[in-house]
Amino acid sequence: QVQLVESGGGLVQAGGSLRLSCAASGRITWPYSMGWFRQAPGKERKFVAGISWNVNSIEYTDDVKGRFTISRDGARNTVRLQMNSLKPEDTAVYFCAAGATPDVSRLSYNYAYWGQGTQVTVSS
Repeated sequence: QVQLVESGGGLVQAGGSLRLSCAASGRITWPYSMGWFRQAPGKERKFVAGISWNVNSIEYTDDVKGRFTISRDGARNTVRLQMNSLKPEDTAVYFCAAGATPDVSRLSYNYAYWGQGTQVTVSS
């Protein structure tokens, strides 16, 4: 049974920082990318950042470039999202996901496993 568990969400003022972590437990039997998505109330889930299995490919949505940094540990089963200069429009539930392939994808259907989500709220 594979599980992804996110942590690190919370309430922060605009301009502040948060760091999200996501740990995968259980055994994923293929090399997998990892990604972060977010979903604001009443809106669809959207790609935020992704990192490939071998860490040589990283992508960000334009909204977060220069403010967010995705990283992956050496064991490759933990992914982090450092979020700086947060804005109220970053408020959402953030989900981590493990990909069905080793390559980064911006498409949710290319991810095989999902965490339960962690709330990030940025106050103005």
